[in-house]
Amino acid sequence: MTNIIRTPDERFEALPGYDFSPHYRDLPDPDFGSLRMHYLDEGPRDGKVILLLHGQGCWSYIFRDMIPQFAAAGYRVIAPDFIGFGRSDKLPSTDDYTFERHVEWLTNFFRAMEFNGVNAYLFDWGGYFGLRIAAEYPHMFDRIALSNTQLPTGDSPGKDWFIKWRAEQFALPRFPQGEMVNDGCRKNLDAETISAYDAPYVDESYKAGPRRCPMILPISPDMKSVPENRAAWQVLSGWTKPMLTLFSADFKGTAMGPEKLLAHIPGTRGQAHELLEDAGFYLIEDKPDKLVRGLTGFFNG
Repeated sequence: MTNIIRTPDERFEALPGYDFSPHYRDLPDPDFGSLRMHYLDEGPRDGKVILLLHGQGCWSYIFRDMIPQFAAAGYRVIAPDFIGFGRSDKLPSTDDYTFERHVEWLTNFFRAMEFNGVNAYLFDWGGYFGLRIAAEYPHMFDRIALSNTQLPTGDSPGKDWFIKWRAEQFALPRFPQGEMVNDGCRKNLDAETISAYDAPYVDESYKAGPRRCPMILPISPDMKSVPENRAAWQVLSGWTKPMLTLFSADFKGTAMGPEKLLAHIPGTRGQAHELLEDAGFYLIEDKPDKLVRGLTGFFNG
C-alpha cells in the first residue's frame, strides 16, 4: 500500500486572507484504500451551491477573495482541493497520478456531497476534469462557467510548445508553485501570498501531484483518457444548460481561447461572455471582483 502524505495543519495557520475552516471527505480508492479530500464549505447550508474548482499551480487558496462575496450573496460555496494539492492527501510518486484517477476522485467527492444541479466555476484543470464529469453526470450541474480551460481530446494545436514547456517544468529540481502563480498574473503578488501557495508542500516529495499534471494532459491521440474525453466532448455538443466563458483576453484566437467551446456547446449561446483585459492566466488573482460580478449575474439567471 502506498504511503499517503498529509500536510501538517500548522502549515495553514495565519495564511493571508484564508480564514476558513477545513472540511474533509474520505474517498474509497481501490489502490490506496482511502484518501482524504479537503474542501471549503462557506455560506448558508440551505443556499444554492457554487462549486469552485482550481487549477494546477494553485489550490483552494486562490478563491479566498471570491468566497466571502458569494457567501454574502446567499450562496453555499464549496471549493475542494484535488488529491495531491492543498490540504488534501498526497501520494509520493508521480506515477500515482493519472487523469482518470483525478476524474474518479472528484466524481466520488461529488457523489459524497450529493451534488444535484449545482452552479460550477471551473478554472484551468478544474475544467479539464469538470467538463468530463458534467458530460458523464449532467444531473450534478445546472449552470457552468469556465475560465482559461478546455476539454482535452488529444488534438491540441498548441502541443509542441506545451511538450517543451512541460519537459522543462518536470526537470526542475524545485518545482514552482507560488512562483508559477505569480508569473501568470499581471499584478505582482506579495511575498506572503506567494508563500501561501507553497504552504501545502513541505518539501519536493509533497509536490508529486502538481508536478505530474502536465504529463497526464491528453494532448495526443494515443494518450490514455482520449476516448473517454472525446465521448464527453460529443455529449457536450448537445449540452443546452447555460454555460458562460470568462477568459483572459490574451487567449482570444489561440488554442486556449474560448472559441472552440462557443462554437461547439449550444448552452453558450446568448450568454454574457467576457474577455477580461489586463488579466494574466491566473485571472482569479488579477480580477476577483470582476469575476464575482459576472458569475453572480450568471448564476442568478
